[in-house]
Amino acid sequence: MSGSTFGKIFRVTTWGESHGKAIGAVVDGCPAGLSLSGEDIQKFLDRRKPGQSRYTTARKEGDCVEILSGIFEGKTTGTPISLLVPNQDQRSRDYGNIAVSYRPGHADYTLDAKYGFRDYRGGGRSSGRETIGRVAAGAIAHKILEEMGISFCTYTRSIGPVSIETFRKEAISQNPLYMPDPTAAQKASDYLEQCMKNQDSAGGVIECKIQGVPAGIGETVFDKLDANLAKAVMSIGAVKAVEIGDGVQTALSTGSVNNDNFYVRNNVVHKSSNHAGGILGGMSDGSEILVRATVKPTSSISQPQDTINNQKENISLKVTGRHDPVIVPRAVVVVESMCALTILDLMLENMSARMDSILSFYHPQK
Repeated sequence: MSGSTFGKIFRVTTWGESHGKAIGAVVDGCPAGLSLSGEDIQKFLDRRKPGQSRYTTARKEGDCVEILSGIFEGKTTGTPISLLVPNQDQRSRDYGNIAVSYRPGHADYTLDAKYGFRDYRGGGRSSGRETIGRVAAGAIAHKILEEMGISFCTYTRSIGPVSIETFRKEAISQNPLYMPDPTAAQKASDYLEQCMKNQDSAGGVIECKIQGVPAGIGETVFDKLDANLAKAVMSIGAVKAVEIGDGVQTALSTGSVNNDNFYVRNNVVHKSSNHAGGILGGMSDGSEILVRATVKPTSSISQPQDTINNQKENISLKVTGRHDPVIVPRAVVVVESMCALTILDLMLENMSARMDSILSFYHPQK
């Protein structure tokens, strides 16, 4: 299987299956001298691990990370960082009924069509547990960006028909749905209770705001910042759409409204609005970057569904096991991690964009 590596300079390769012995990642291209500990990574993994509330799978996983290489005396060495998270609570027997049948909404059929063989225990590489490697690597990227003055605020914007109407940053960590609006969080909880009663699931929208990215990060053609962000976020299994700035709403606007006017104050460039979401011509413009990800309802539901088996016979299938009624809250940190990986990789690449930057690095006295 190809396609498990992300990035050009800050390169991340994830590995492992949902019901294998472990999940992990190898990070190559991390600069030497970064203070890094298991705790730095663990606090990110804790945001996505199961069992945090009744709205997440009951699978009991500590998701405790072990750093195998690339760290010496508390600092990165510049060599590959290998990260391992053991799987502890697999119940492969829960997936026995899908060994020869295809779950609607999953990769079962397409994996069989591609390889003629698949790991049916929880989806193997297509399982949501694959994102553990992304989050572990994203925690490292996040720490580098934090030292550069770049910050992230990522949260649940909506679940089902319930959207936030107010914004209180401190409220994000005060409810299990990671919503910055306590009233909306309660309404969303009520909606999820009804979904669970009906043996159904819900989708939603995650929003990521990124501040402090300097102007000029990204490229103008194939490696546009917005294009790379879209690919990174769309690579998350449950994400079905990505918006930058006003996104699809720009189709209803006009040029005179949608264009963000520039002005200078105290010799600093500003914009009067941010419909573009902080990206112009594929490059950051110095204002807040806004990324929005639409997440589909959890595919695994307890209702009987019509499907087929590998003999091309029509059957009815009821998915058993432990599943999230909504993926959105646990995916918040995954979206943030993929955005951090994308921005850091492009920033490292940008260091060779100008001759004066190269000269100042290699000949700082000139």
